[in-house]
Amino acid sequence: MKKIAITMGDPGGVGPEIIIKALSSAGIRDLCIPVVIGDRVVIEEILSLLNLPLKLRVIKSPEESRPETETIELIDMGMLNKFWGGRPTAEGGNACAGYIKKAAELALDKKVDAIVTAPISKEALKMAGMKWPGHTEMLAELTGTKDYAMMLVGGPLRVILVTIHTSLRSVPEMITKESVLKTIRLAKKACDMMEIENPEIATAGLNPHAGEAGIFGDEEIKEIIPAIEDAKKEGIQITGPLPPDTIFHKAYKGEFDIVVCMYHDQGLIPLKMIAFEQGVNVTIGLPIIRTSPDHGTAYDIAWKGVANPSSMIEAIKMAVRLRL
Repeated sequence: MKKIAITMGDPGGVGPEIIIKALSSAGIRDLCIPVVIGDRVVIEEILSLLNLPLKLRVIKSPEESRPETETIELIDMGMLNKFWGGRPTAEGGNACAGYIKKAAELALDKKVDAIVTAPISKEALKMAGMKWPGHTEMLAELTGTKDYAMMLVGGPLRVILVTIHTSLRSVPEMITKESVLKTIRLAKKACDMMEIENPEIATAGLNPHAGEAGIFGDEEIKEIIPAIEDAKKEGIQITGPLPPDTIFHKAYKGEFDIVVCMYHDQGLIPLKMIAFEQGVNVTIGLPIIRTSPDHGTAYDIAWKGVANPSSMIEAIKMAVRLRL
């Protein structure tokens, strides 16, 4: 079975809770050997809160892990003596960055087969003086990856993003032939990782009606269409650019295996509409497998015992499924 490193995420958020709930759910232990990377003080507290019949075993390395159903195996990073639930803190931001660095190191050293990251807070990272806006950029730097993209999976939809964490105002200038072609190639790689043969890839336009032949914008004509033409020359099966207001309905019905989206919310709004509690985030292009629940720290419900682990469960399943 695959060994999966699961980072604890922001200690003040729902990460610790959804990890423990996921690892106590039926079937997960039949799929993989999970190793949590976090802090003992937090895991002990969440086990006490949830009152689940689970034991905690601290290990130093994944090599020590054993597939015991009722045991949470933890690599204790020892970064926290105390923590505050329900809010971002500099201590929490520093700690969750440490967990991610450790997981990336283990994956690069082939000591784990994949990593699953619980939610972190961009605010907490900033409070801790970290320069990264999120997991994706951080893992790209830690693994020396230049070309990468965020793919989201939920229900029948798979979307991959040309631009990620940036203002809407800055998106048009970032839509270039090179950036679109790179993402199309990564869309094909994503389908290969999911073992989808002869995938049908679709590209969304940036503008209403995909620009309407230049009437509503010329990014399609100048940048997106040339990228699609080059992708076709490489043998990639791709359609587009299609109007953003219809492309997701076609993908939902099964006409396309993945949709290349021009900006963050273009892809995430339809996906979260149909699969908010089951969405999974995958970073494509890394030399390691990384998945994550497609939701945030949810401070408003953290440490109340009510968080839904469905997205974490799906993220673990996806990590097991993917092949590099």
